[in-house]
Amino acid sequence: MSSFSRFAAIAAAALLLSTAPSRADDAIPGVPRELLEDIATGSRVLADLGVVDAFGHVSARSPANPRHFLMARSIAPAQVTAADIMEFDENGEPVDAKNRAVFLERFIHAEIYKARADVNAVVHTHSPGVVPFSVSRTPLKPLYHNAAFLGEGAPVWDIGKEFGATDMLVRNNAIGKSLAAALGDKAVVLMRGHGDVTVGPAVQAAVFRAYYTDVNARLQAQALGLGSDVTYLSAEEAAKADGVNMVIMDRAWALWKQKVQAGK
Repeated sequence: MSSFSRFAAIAAAALLLSTAPSRADDAIPGVPRELLEDIATGSRVLADLGVVDAFGHVSARSPANPRHFLMARSIAPAQVTAADIMEFDENGEPVDAKNRAVFLERFIHAEIYKARADVNAVVHTHSPGVVPFSVSRTPLKPLYHNAAFLGEGAPVWDIGKEFGATDMLVRNNAIGKSLAAALGDKAVVLMRGHGDVTVGPAVQAAVFRAYYTDVNARLQAQALGLGSDVTYLSAEEAAKADGVNMVIMDRAWALWKQKVQAGK
């Protein structure tokens, strides 16, 4: 069993356990408060780390209804709280909007959850480190062990190839479905002239990958700038390193969570 599969199994078991009777203070029926807090924390962590600014979003599959997902109302990532999290159906439509504004690009999340049963969390960013790799012919490759998940590949999706000249936004299900197809079975997909999407078996994993995709991109650009051949992780090295990262990433999550909670 791969490291991703092991982590997914653990996450799935946790989600099943979380469907036990919900507490009175749960904002969404059947969804544990802890999951809402994880989505909010992940949003604030990525803002604190400089991966997102006023734009970008984090979501999680709903444990109460796996066809639905949970994501904040349209608000800057650094400002997200558990109270801002909303439930969306399989087509990306809010279950109960309550007059709250929603993200235009929620279809990214809707279509990936449809296509990938193994995915329980999705992150979309406009990562400044990654964008140059989305518009060049230089592929993003794992330069060091923390970004080992890139060893599976980081495809580039070009919205213009299928939809012509657009505003570059994933504003409907058809565009979201095309993006999900480009992601395939990978952990990351780059969006030409836009940003990237990372996925994982839990919020912690998707956030970890979003951050280290950006870090790896910056380091790779620096290494290429040295003007010599760059040595990347081999496929075997990447697989082994990713297995370790999936086990110990809670160390990073605990640190990041502590920092954003201290800043409240």
